[in-house]
Amino acid sequence: MKTAKSKEYTTREINRDWKIKVNGIVDGVKVNILVGIRGLLHILGGSWERLQKLVRRAYASLTDKCECKVYNGPRVTFYAH
Repeated sequence: MKTAKSKEYTTREINRDWKIKVNGIVDGVKVNILVGIRGLLHILGGSWERLQKLVRRAYASLTDKCECKVYNGPRVTFYAH
């Protein structure tokens, strides 16, 4: 049985509920762009587990905006629609 903490969100659910903005240095280039799941996976090195951790944090947040700092990387901000 899955608990709320281990819930896996699908790409469709995440893209439907959130706008994802990346701000910082990615691959040596300063960026400030909106990305989808594919773009966020690229920034996280293809780690679906890290992506799910960020998304669970965004869903648990009680605000319309959740900002997460990627370890040694840019800030990822989730904006609720």
